[in-house]
Amino acid sequence: MAHCMKNCCILSGHLAVVFVAGTALAPAALAEVSWADPVEVAAGGGYKGPWRMNASKFHYVDDPTVAINQQGVIAVAYADLRDHDIFFQAFSPEGEKRLPAPINISNSPAIFSWLPRVVISDRDPMKVYVLWQEIVFSGGSHGGEIFFARSDDGGKTFTDPVNLSNSLPGDGKGRLTQRYWDNGSLDLALSTDGTLYAAWTEYEGTLWFRRSVNGGKTFSQSLPIVAEGSPNPARGPTLAAAPEGVVYIAWAVGEDPTADIHFSISADGGRSFSAPRVVHETEGHSDAPKIVVDSKGTVHLVYAESPGGRFKRYHIRYARSKDGGSSFESPRDISDPESEVFYSVNFPSLGINGDDHLYVLFELFPERGQRSRGLGLTYSRNNGRTFAPPVMVPGSADPSGGINGSQQGLLMRKLAVNDADAIAIANSTFIPGKSSHVRLFRGKFDSH
Repeated sequence: MAHCMKNCCILSGHLAVVFVAGTALAPAALAEVSWADPVEVAAGGGYKGPWRMNASKFHYVDDPTVAINQQGVIAVAYADLRDHDIFFQAFSPEGEKRLPAPINISNSPAIFSWLPRVVISDRDPMKVYVLWQEIVFSGGSHGGEIFFARSDDGGKTFTDPVNLSNSLPGDGKGRLTQRYWDNGSLDLALSTDGTLYAAWTEYEGTLWFRRSVNGGKTFSQSLPIVAEGSPNPARGPTLAAAPEGVVYIAWAVGEDPTADIHFSISADGGRSFSAPRVVHETEGHSDAPKIVVDSKGTVHLVYAESPGGRFKRYHIRYARSKDGGSSFESPRDISDPESEVFYSVNFPSLGINGDDHLYVLFELFPERGQRSRGLGLTYSRNNGRTFAPPVMVPGSADPSGGINGSQQGLLMRKLAVNDADAIAIANSTFIPGKSSHVRLFRGKFDSH
């Protein structure tokens, strides 16, 4: 573990990356993140043919998501587009594969499955839950359904997939404009009492929510949090569960050049939600939120914002609520977008551990119009008061020159942490005509 987290230059692949701390990045406590060598989870081809619905020839691996439990066991779910399916692999804290071969969760070889979310139970580490999107064409304007499966043996076997959406619209679509959307507009969360919460959007704009009080055996009826016919379609939902049945959900909206982040609260375990409200109004474009709640009930929110408007230069903003989501402090920039190294940073992931240490991961875009290459990371050890200057995750910029996934959309969860300050990051890369890879990055925060 030779790499450390500092405000310095890190040479990774073809990018010499320098972050210059901005005024919003007050120094945090001095510490280091030590990184193990990346682990290859899966490898595939680099062929992406023209879109022909489920008859498309896509020969690559993509769309990884990650979870980690308190014992340090890491779960990774990803898509193998050649097989059209979602696969699962578990890793020891030392990065060794715990299963002799990846487990096929979706088992729908005629239908594309992609952009999963995975959760591991801390109450029973053998329980693993996975939510994903399948491109089922049910008669609506776009294809998409939301599927769920669970494992009671640490991922060795999974139940048959269950269709949670079962509707005509294109579920899992996060519409930004009529011609541009991200797949993977869904989320899955697990409360400390074992209740599961699932949320997703559809192309037409409805935001749906379901919950399970019996470990995913059955789910409640679908509840619309943003109803059909709303002027701005919901996209990119993110969930956080607090004790005593409190559930928080945030989301972005499409078809609005000055979109803001929306937020709602349930105080009854997801049976009902408060009227949606805007977290903070700006003239810029806000997108891709992530939320967590800490041990004191503080709600932490990160999201991407472009002051210049949609499709322009984004940075990562952070805001917190100390009153259970009733109000939020003014958002702050924590990614230093004025650095001349990257044109833009976007699509954050957010993790928190039992000591309320926050970790924020985000995509790095070197030039306008290019896909992301590499991942940036920052952290806060003081409940969000200050964040360390961000750095690139060592090795996350593909040494072979590949671009980051996902090819289907960047609404993903690539980061997980546990109470021991172990960090797990999943990322995919794609080299057209050559190869694709899913890799696991493991870090450990060493305070001394």
